[in-house]
Amino acid sequence: MADANLQVLTAMITPAVLISGAGTLLMSTSSRLGRVTDRVRHLTARFKVLVSDEGRAEALARDEKRLIVKQLPRLARRSRIIVRAMTALYLAVALLVLTSILIGGSALLGAQAGPLPVILAIAGAASLAYGALLLSFETRLSARTTREEMQFLITLGDHYAGLYDEALMTSVLRGVEESR
Repeated sequence: MADANLQVLTAMITPAVLISGAGTLLMSTSSRLGRVTDRVRHLTARFKVLVSDEGRAEALARDEKRLIVKQLPRLARRSRIIVRAMTALYLAVALLVLTSILIGGSALLGAQAGPLPVILAIAGAASLAYGALLLSFETRLSARTTREEMQFLITLGDHYAGLYDEALMTSVLRGVEESR
């Protein structure tokens, strides 16, 4: 017969695996939030240049300003989604840690934990899944913004078409459209 203490440790490790996954997602999500913040700062600096006398003289400055203004609500949405995902992931970690504590504590005290650890583990796993789902939405939003920027760069390239081979520009445009 297996040692009861080892069974308790085994039960406590199961949530720890999910905690590790949530921690990994939290680190990458934190990086995503940093990238959104950096992007907003970059667009702010670029917009300041475009509204200056020199910037207004740049080719397609008006179109680029429109692109920047169009991206700002999307960046705000991305930021909100990321914050919600991080909240869900932190909640998942807290619930899963609490699950482990309840399992270990009940074994240590020799008391029945009842269904509470299972309920907390399910809630923690659900919170982890919700956070991951939010991150997939944010990824799609980010990709859409990137495609718009690539389209603008192609338009800018067309503006300077004399500098580029027409076949190259057609090939680039086709490649961006196929990635949709």
